[in-house]
Amino acid sequence: MKIFIEDKKLLTAFSLTLLVSSCSTDINHYQDAQPKFDVKTYFQGDVIAYGMVQDYQHKVTRRFCVEINGSWQGNQGLLAETFYFNDGEISYRNWQLTKLENGYYQGTAEDVVGSAYGQQQGFAFHWQYQLIVPVGDSSYQFMMDDWMYQLDEHRVVNRTAMKKLGLTVAEVTLFFDKQSPQTRCR
Repeated sequence: MKIFIEDKKLLTAFSLTLLVSSCSTDINHYQDAQPKFDVKTYFQGDVIAYGMVQDYQHKVTRRFCVEINGSWQGNQGLLAETFYFNDGEISYRNWQLTKLENGYYQGTAEDVVGSAYGQQQGFAFHWQYQLIVPVGDSSYQFMMDDWMYQLDEHRVVNRTAMKKLGLTVAEVTLFFDKQSPQTRCR
């Protein structure tokens, strides 16, 4: 009987963890926060970012630098990204973005399943999409729950939860810097 009670407590704790981890912050909470993050303005021209990937135990598994070149024509944008990983891998992603009404954005990229959708409010931008990630000889699909926060006119912090079956299996942290566009990853 004791084992059953402990298992029931474990199941309850696990269920509560799932419930809490599946909740997401409401973007409207940041509506009045300054500076206002204009995705279109910030990602115009050259931006460099430094980041890391942490597994579910918060162990850093990869580090990287990414060079981004953004260009916009009206409400259509292209973000050309080149990733340089600490293990020597170089990868590319080209985001095709559309700015919609009321701070909403839609985007596609080569390794994104369907479309990404996001919204900007105040100093925050929330972006969600399904990403195909190659690992060894296989590829896996993850739900990406991406939050960007503009700290000042030059810097943006990005936190992304990589989820599989509703569980966060990894987190990505990025620091964007627009102040030093002459700096390159390599």
